[in-house]
Amino acid sequence: MKPTLVIFRIGNPGSPYERTRHNVGFIAIDALSSEFGEGDWQDKQKFDAYIQEARVGVVPVLLVKPKTYMNLSGDCVRKVVEFYKLDPAAQIIVLSDDIDIPLGELRLRKKGGPGTHNGLKSIVNIYGEDFTRIRIGLGDPPPGSDLSNWVLSAMAAEEKEVFSKSFEKLPAMIQDFVI
Repeated sequence: MKPTLVIFRIGNPGSPYERTRHNVGFIAIDALSSEFGEGDWQDKQKFDAYIQEARVGVVPVLLVKPKTYMNLSGDCVRKVVEFYKLDPAAQIIVLSDDIDIPLGELRLRKKGGPGTHNGLKSIVNIYGEDFTRIRIGLGDPPPGSDLSNWVLSAMAAEEKEVFSKSFEKLPAMIQDFVI
């Protein structure tokens, strides 16, 4: 299947990072997988990622979980984009966390800068700022906390609850984008 749209979640691989704020995109893509996924996730070494075919209505979509670390997200994105000969400005969506957005809020932007986000910086360094992303609000870190330590620490149960409710809106956002 040649996808019309590819949705990437970016984060850090491995169990130490699984439940961290920086990996909230993992929960988001699993919500999309539940709604649109077809078949099992497959380990694709050529992309350095797990992939799953999906369908939004009649539109073929590929869901991608890069196995690269956050700051190397662009490597996986580049491999997939080049293999399928995609137009990043029109055919990819990146799911990423964002500390500048209130907790649980979702914002779809068709382009923009990476801010302090190293995963987005990695993709911007390859494709520029013209690609769609859904920014997932983490809210403000506690005063005086180290930003890196905070985003790489485990989410509280209350945060997980907020994200769970928030991600109920995600399939409709994707459908609206596709239409």
